[in-house]
This record gives sequence, structure tokens and C-alpha cells, in this order.
Amino acid sequence: MSTFTCLILFGFALSAMLPGGARAADRVKIANGVIEAATPPGSGVRSFKGIPFAQPPVGPLRWREPQPVRNWTGVRNADQFGPRCMQRTSPTADYWFRSNGMSEDCLYLNVWTPARSDRERLPVLVYIFGGGFQNGDGSEPRYDGANMARRGMVAVTLNYRTNIFGFFAHPELTKESPRRASGNYGLLDQVAALQWVRRNIAAFGGDPDRITIAGESAGSISVSALMASPLSRGLIAGAIGESGAMFSSLPPRPLAESEQKGVEFGASAGAASLAALRAMTAEQIQAALEKSSGLRFSTTLDGYFLPKPMADIFAAGEQAKIPLLAGSNSEEQPARRVLEESEPTPENFANAIRKLYGDRADEVLRVYAASTREEVLDAATDLASARFVGHSTWKWTELQVKTGGKPVYRYLYARPRPRFLGTPNQPPPAADAAVPPRGAAHSAEIQYAMGNLDLDKRYTWEPADYKVAEIVQGYFVNFIKTGNPNGPGLPDWPAYQADTGFQRMRLDVTSCAEAEPHRERYLALDAIPGRP
Repeated sequence: MSTFTCLILFGFALSAMLPGGARAADRVKIANGVIEAATPPGSGVRSFKGIPFAQPPVGPLRWREPQPVRNWTGVRNADQFGPRCMQRTSPTADYWFRSNGMSEDCLYLNVWTPARSDRERLPVLVYIFGGGFQNGDGSEPRYDGANMARRGMVAVTLNYRTNIFGFFAHPELTKESPRRASGNYGLLDQVAALQWVRRNIAAFGGDPDRITIAGESAGSISVSALMASPLSRGLIAGAIGESGAMFSSLPPRPLAESEQKGVEFGASAGAASLAALRAMTAEQIQAALEKSSGLRFSTTLDGYFLPKPMADIFAAGEQAKIPLLAGSNSEEQPARRVLEESEPTPENFANAIRKLYGDRADEVLRVYAASTREEVLDAATDLASARFVGHSTWKWTELQVKTGGKPVYRYLYARPRPRFLGTPNQPPPAADAAVPPRGAAHSAEIQYAMGNLDLDKRYTWEPADYKVAEIVQGYFVNFIKTGNPNGPGLPDWPAYQADTGFQRMRLDVTSCAEAEPHRERYLALDAIPGRP
């Protein structure tokens, strides 16, 4: 009998001796030691939170690749989420953390499992949070893995370093690195988490050969990059991308450019050397960043995590050859991101496009033709959404169809979220003076896909929302289990390919497959160098 099974049987016996409502201790032995969490009797899912997957990236480990966790003796408690990584979050931003504070010591992950034996070999979902590589963590209720675990898988969320702590590049960092690279530490954290999952997930009843990675926004951009990177592409069996890919959304900058930005920050912070920068406290670095005239740190073409541009990797067929499910939302950005303060008239729309595209404007106007106010609003919303994440996600699916060798499933998510009630312990939202949504906003699909409407009390969910959630979660669950979203009780979702007319699944109260209605728009944007 395995150690895992003995511990489970011990837990069952202990729970039988506890009074009603008490929580039984549950232990699992992983590579670095034993962890313990308390599971509510009858829950059907066991959760282990705040498990370290790398050493704390502090002191001399700040701005270095994540280092392996040191073994511990005794039993480590896994009842509480770890701290979120250092970040500045606006009180009105769409984040709701359950983490244990904030710290540079933040490289922790969380596991939810329905397995009662380490021999079950269930499929595994690893979900990566979004936030523009500036904010977020794996504790938010919308990412909670319990409801996915109840559908027959092991679910994992993780933290990774963000903003200056996760993406800072500097000539001295490049020089000290045995890889001659710097930046992308947040992406390397994700690789380390996947390596941890590969090494340890069997102890939770998961199958290390059936890991699907998923994410939204920067999480989706990360998924595309993890498919491309030689460090991670062999660790994954499937990928789900929700709104974003690294082809044109937060694309990596050249290493020299990122290094120069690091030098500029050091000068503005009064820390001219790497040693001086590492001597600063995390709080001092954040304060200096806020004063440094809009400096923002994101991904880098470092020659290590990304040996060459994303498009070159995919065009050469060097990415992970795995099934991909990806798409974006119907109102990723509102029309005003194109029109700005102008009224939605055809003339103003044409002027806005000329401002954005210069001598290539006529090509864009030809495919985004609009002659009425409503047509302008629809076209401007579509263009704004494409420029933000829609085009990059489309490009990802197109390239994977050409060279990936496995099925690709593309979607458009169209269900708007209901009224927002506000985030606990934050200022209430403004009175309902906002323009009604024309579609599903950026990040609107997460709670539906993860089955977490009831965990997010910030919205006035309606019966139709639960119907949508049942459909979307069903597709995601099937894909994670089989590499194909189709299954009993769901509308047929054809693979995205030329011989079926490049059909996508429109996800809404009534979901159906449809031919891409404006494929020519993506093609036109794709033909303009350096855009959309």
C-alpha cells in the first residue's frame, strides 16, 4: 500500500472520530517533504494551498532564475494561500485576492484534487492568472480549482513574479547569468511551476503526462510563450488561451532595449549598480518605480526562454505539437479606444483609422466599412478588440493550424457579465451611468469557464449565466480530458481549419458554430508590419 493511500485511510478514520463540522487532517508526501491541509468532511475535493515550488526570490536571488525548493523536515501546513508577489493594484481594478498579504517571497502554488489514491492518474489543469504581467495572483476566487476538480481532474494555480520583480533586465544581470540573458523571470517562474507539477502531481492523483495549461490575458499570452519556449514545450499536453498571445499582445522587446530600460530605472532610483539595486527593499523599489516617469517592465526576447521571435518559432513548427483551444471576447475593448472622444460617425471613424494607420488606412477602411452610427460602433469595437488581443489570438490559432499537427478549436465569447456590485473592502462602483456593454468585456469568461459563478459575489448572476457556465465549463473540461471540447449534451464544435470554412464556436446563451464573419479584417491587419 502506498504512503499516499495510507495517509488517506488515516484521514478517513480520523474524520470519523471528529465531531460534526470538524476538519480532518490530510497529508501528502511530495519530493521536498510532507504537506498537510484540513479538508471539510464530505467535500469531495481536497485542497493544498501555499506549496512552495521555488526558493524565495529575495536578496541575492532577486532577478535570478527560480531556484529549487529546499527539503523540509516535519509536516508543512498547506491550509492557506501564500503571499501574492509584489505589485501595485488600483482600488477599482478587477482583482479580489485571498492571498496571505504581499511579499517578494511569493513563489507558491495551490492544488485541488478529487483523487483518493495516487494511482488514479487524472488529467491536470494548470491555470495561469492574467494582469498584464503587472498584477494578479493564483488565489482569486475566479481561478479557484475546486469546481474543476469536481469534474474529474487535478487543478493547479500558481504565482509568478510580476512587473519590475518579474521582468527587469539589466546589463549586469545579463553578464552574471550563465545563460547570458536577463528579464523574463516571471515566465521562468511558470516553467519552474510546471516542472514542479511534472515531478509531484502524481502524489495528488494526477497524470504528469496529461498537463493542460490555461490562462487569460497575460496568462493566455504566457500559455502561447510556454508552447514556444524550449524550456517548457515538452512539459505540456494541451493548451487553452483566453484572450491574448505573444505575437502582438505584450510582445517581447529586444534584450538591449530592455537592458537600457533597466539602466534608466537604476539611474532614476539612485542605484547605479546591480548590488545597489539588490540592496534596496522591495518597498523602496516599488516606490522608485512609481516615480520613474511611466517605466513598465514586461517580456524580453532574451535568447534563453525565447531563443527567437514567437512567429519564427511557430512558422518553423518548433512549438509544442499539442491540441489548442483559444479565442477572445466580443468587446475586449470598447469603441472609444479607437474613436477616443469623437462621436461615432463614419467621418470620425475614418479619421481615427487614418490617424492609426497612416498610408495603410485605406486597407483597413475597406474591411471595416461602416455607414451608420451602429455600424461604426460595431466596427470600432471590433477593431479596438483586435488591436488589444483579438488579432494576436487569431494569429496563434492560424499558425498552430499550419504547423502544430494537432486540432485547433477557436471561439468567440459573447455573453456580457451582469451588473457589477463592487469588490469587498473596496470603494463601491460608480452609479450606473456607464454605457451598456456591446458584448463580453475582457476577462468576462473566466468565472464561467472555471465554474465559479457562486464564488464571485461581485455580480448579479442570472439563470442565463448559469446556462452559459454549464456549456463553457463543459467544453473546457472535455478538452482538458481528451484534447477535444466536444461531448454529450453540447453543440458540436468543429476544428478550426480551411476545409470547414474556418468555423469558430460562438459561446453565449445559445452557442453555435459559425464561419468567421470577418476573417478579412484579421488578414488585413496581419498584412501591416508592426501592427495591428
